[in-house]
Amino acid sequence: MIVFDNVVKHYPGGYTALDGVSLKIETGELVIISGHSGAGKSTLLKLIPAMERPSSGSVWLNDQDVSRLPRRAIPYLRRNIGLVLQENRLLFDRTIYDNILLPLIINGHPPGDAGRRVEAALDRVGLHGREREFPSGLSGGEQQRVAIARAFVNRPSILIADEPTAHLDPAYAAEIAELFNSFNSAGVTVLVVTHDVALFRHWSPRRLALAHGRLMEE
Repeated sequence: MIVFDNVVKHYPGGYTALDGVSLKIETGELVIISGHSGAGKSTLLKLIPAMERPSSGSVWLNDQDVSRLPRRAIPYLRRNIGLVLQENRLLFDRTIYDNILLPLIINGHPPGDAGRRVEAALDRVGLHGREREFPSGLSGGEQQRVAIARAFVNRPSILIADEPTAHLDPAYAAEIAELFNSFNSAGVTVLVVTHDVALFRHWSPRRLALAHGRLMEE
């Protein structure tokens, strides 16, 4: 369960990204978050893995106040959260396999188990057999699939994505949306920020909308 309790986020210069946001997301939900540019959507997502801290209020994840976690505890928090950013941040001097393997190396997974997880993640995103290729040889949609596999390889219980279908053609965007729905169908809590809510309408997700830092509708 994810709970925001009257969360406010100010940035230097007087900009308020979130202004008193309170919400509850149950385990296993598929949640689509929409809103205009600058509405606070990305900030809301970044508060969950403690990439940002609230100026006031609190963010709870499974009865743990992540907004007040000590820095040394944050890496352990993030092991349970898969994060897909607008920029996929792939390493273009490493193979697809090595890109997906990296989080497992950081977390100290045994090599044998890590290899099996990478292969399973590749199969899940439809890139089985292409692990020795480099990201530069992939289309934009395929690169996004690698980023999703990297986010999912730790088998997180929460998957967060910030505009994962941005800059993709309609066919690739629909495939990426289907991929997130498949993770949710397997029991993963999925939060997706998107300007294209219609991509997810088939699965009747819960919809949240932000405007000028405030939660406008559910």
